[in-house]
Amino acid sequence: MAADREGSRRRAPVRAVAYAAVGAVLLAGCATMPDSGDLRGVESTPRQDTQVRVFAMPPAEDAPPSEIVQGFLEALTSDDPHYETAREYLTEAARKTWRPELATTVLADGPGTEPGRTGDREDTDAYSLTLTGTKVATVDAQQSYAPADGQYRAPVHLKRDGKSGQWRIDTVPQGVVMGKSDFQRNYMSVNKYYFASNHTPDAGSGAGGQPMAVADPVYVRKRVDPLTQAVRSLLNGPTRLLGRVVRSSFPSGTALAKGVSSLTPDDRNRLTVPLNDRAARAGSDTCEEMAAQLLFTLRNLTPAVDEVDLRAGDERVCSLTEDRAAVVAARGSAQHPDYLYFVDGEKRLVRLPAGSSATRAEPVPGALGSGEVGLRSAAVSRDEHSAAGVGPDGSALYVASLVSGGSLGEPVLVSRGRTEQERLATPSWDAQGDLWVVDRDPARPRLLVLEQGRGEPVTVQTPGLEGRVQDVRVAADGVRIALVVRDEDGQRSLLIGRIERDGKAQGRPVVTVRELRSATPGLEEVTAMSWAGDSRLVVVGREHGGVQQIGYVQVDGSTPETQAPAALTGVQEIAASEDERLPLVAYSEDGIVRLPSGTQWQKVTDGTAPVYPG
Repeated sequence: MAADREGSRRRAPVRAVAYAAVGAVLLAGCATMPDSGDLRGVESTPRQDTQVRVFAMPPAEDAPPSEIVQGFLEALTSDDPHYETAREYLTEAARKTWRPELATTVLADGPGTEPGRTGDREDTDAYSLTLTGTKVATVDAQQSYAPADGQYRAPVHLKRDGKSGQWRIDTVPQGVVMGKSDFQRNYMSVNKYYFASNHTPDAGSGAGGQPMAVADPVYVRKRVDPLTQAVRSLLNGPTRLLGRVVRSSFPSGTALAKGVSSLTPDDRNRLTVPLNDRAARAGSDTCEEMAAQLLFTLRNLTPAVDEVDLRAGDERVCSLTEDRAAVVAARGSAQHPDYLYFVDGEKRLVRLPAGSSATRAEPVPGALGSGEVGLRSAAVSRDEHSAAGVGPDGSALYVASLVSGGSLGEPVLVSRGRTEQERLATPSWDAQGDLWVVDRDPARPRLLVLEQGRGEPVTVQTPGLEGRVQDVRVAADGVRIALVVRDEDGQRSLLIGRIERDGKAQGRPVVTVRELRSATPGLEEVTAMSWAGDSRLVVVGREHGGVQQIGYVQVDGSTPETQAPAALTGVQEIAASEDERLPLVAYSEDGIVRLPSGTQWQKVTDGTAPVYPG
């Protein structure tokens, strides 16, 4: 198969066949290769038709060692569901021990090679080499993506088959390895959904009695029945990063019924999911939550799924439509805020209808909209009943109700930082109605949370964190948290972690942020960020020596396929809603600007500190 190789090393093509609805098409011919030296390839034409499936060809008769290795690497990037063709390049013993599902290693370029040495120079029936490259990321056995760096080196050994005399690989690295461009062409990110285990719906979140859905992104192969892959992954449970803070409504041990290899919706976009007998134990409420998890997971896949029908044996357990799923469980990206908020020229908190083209803002009801105290930044609770504001010099944090006639009262928090930049950052509300804020005072740097926006602040533990937190945003699910952290060299990075609430110690809540990981390994300076979906953020930053740019990142550190926003200079703050239909809003050198879908940035009005609820 001709493959897209990005580096200076290029390999010769191997034959491949692509199957579309109209039949089979021969993509490339086979090439004769030398049995020593570097492997070299040719550029291929990118495949645009997602319905096309590409399969590598089996080993050619009397192929030399280098062509065997090349054919094996190309087979790893094909659409063969179980890598059967790749196994044909291995010895019988290696086929039994090789497990491609263990991991996928993504390299900056396609794997390069270094010639190795055989144990005996007189042994003409053995050949060795080393696969090399620069690591970009890994995808583990749970299909969870994580950025990676450093060098990749893996030995490969070949020998002649004693019966046929053909070269085959007898030592091969476990898992799959490929270049970044092949990975982007062959894999896609899918959010599977579970429920927050520490969520208390009646604590001011605005979610009523619904459980809160949490996105758990995984990577599946694009053209190898991604719908069924996503369902199996969902049933297998959450990834390690979220396992401690989410729950699944599927009873333990639930799996697809024996003999079910593929799932396909019918002509009414209804998907029947046959499950094993573990699912038969679920009550009606639990089953509806199971069905909601499925519908949330499958909503962006093709073909579309509007209804799921869960069965165990010959019995229907329950059925649920997409509209009904929104009643069963809450999902951040489905919550549509009423207003966009910002601070106007009079230092008041004002608002505009969310998603409208209006440019005339009105002060919010209550003390924060009256100008009683000037503001430099603010945050509005997700139910839009309360707001928090930071005073003009950054030292005081106020909380007030968004109702007419409400009083302001004393600050709920005061920073002792010497300068404005060393005091309070913009606060953030979580799904439980708690308020998070960073005190950047170098003498006492703290990440704090105030239960329901009042009372004595709780210091949040951040074990293993190196550097000082500069900014915080909590996801709508209340489980994930985004932190901008400044290290000793002054570099500002975006880290994503999970929030754990472990009851109380001495009458005080214990809140910890764990598993902090970089979401922007390519950026040297992150200046602003905001959640922009269930597992996506919009980030303003710059690469080393580069200019400021705006882009989207996934919580796992991967880059989504979504087109980057139009360029905008002088961005100081940015706001997005988890509802991806609403426009981005920013504070730049032009004031408050917004980016409606498919257009360029447009001036709204003068002001600063734009925020959506959250």
